[in-house]
Amino acid sequence: MSLNLTSLTFRLVERVGATAAGSTTLVDVDGPAEVEVARRWVEATGNTLLVVHPAAVEIYRGRVSDPLEALAPDRRPGHRLWIYTNFHCNLACDYCCVSSSPRAEPRTLSLDDFTALVDEAADTGVAELFLTGGEPFLLLDLDERIRVATAAFPVTVLPNAMVWTGERRRRLDALPRGRLTLQISLDSATAELHDRHRGEGSFARALAGIGLAMDLGFRVRVAATLGADAGNAEVELEALFDRLGLDDDQRVVRRIARQGAANAGLTMSRASLVPEICVTAEGVFWHPVAAADPAMMVSEHWSPLGQVIDDVRDQYRQHRLAGDVLASSFPCA
Repeated sequence: MSLNLTSLTFRLVERVGATAAGSTTLVDVDGPAEVEVARRWVEATGNTLLVVHPAAVEIYRGRVSDPLEALAPDRRPGHRLWIYTNFHCNLACDYCCVSSSPRAEPRTLSLDDFTALVDEAADTGVAELFLTGGEPFLLLDLDERIRVATAAFPVTVLPNAMVWTGERRRRLDALPRGRLTLQISLDSATAELHDRHRGEGSFARALAGIGLAMDLGFRVRVAATLGADAGNAEVELEALFDRLGLDDDQRVVRRIARQGAANAGLTMSRASLVPEICVTAEGVFWHPVAAADPAMMVSEHWSPLGQVIDDVRDQYRQHRLAGDVLASSFPCA
């Protein structure tokens, strides 16, 4: 071991040894090699490396469990991958988390990049793919993308079900059914609430689109986004879901996030969200609900995807471990 690394080991022993169990300390490090020595040292000595800072590592004296292990396997970062195929939309919903509208910059992920991303995702163990927008079906080549994706994964596409006419209807009908789910937005069981946020006439068109997709033999999931004005909408929606014959896993009810066009709703941050890795034409984001928030960008580049997934997992561990330590080591008396 070099002199510098030997010195680091002495610093680790001295600093952590002087720290009370259940508390944290900072130890200076110089570069990736010393970070790796610190990582191995804490593993061997029954301690926990919480955070890697630019010139120091933060160490918890004692062992805490890996937060990833507490998540169900299908909720761990890297199990599913979200892709924003585009950002423009035929609607301008007043709570859209990425401010999509007919006037939005499309920011379309090219077909070549999409295909390369699917290939890397398959190689890194991604198990499910979700395609969202904007309105994905505004892309006339969406059917090509879906075929590429369903060859590798079960795929869910999130449309508003309002643009399936003419050539788009023909391409919809020609899509494979076996590994494809259409998750269609519907915010209430009647037009008043839905149209208040999505535009007049949108409820009737969405409901007709749901019926069309089901008639064509697609697996359909219906997703509602509810705000403070929802009232009894959730109860009424459940009754509608029953009439549509939807199973429990074909129903999604969520709350508005204060992101994008929404000026009210749940406040989101990396510390408060279990990450669901999301790729757009602009980079990689912590979660699809915040895919236009610069503070939630993980990387400007999605390749190599395996490294991006590892980085997100490490960041999630750090957020959770740091939060757990603060919760357990802040006595007021």
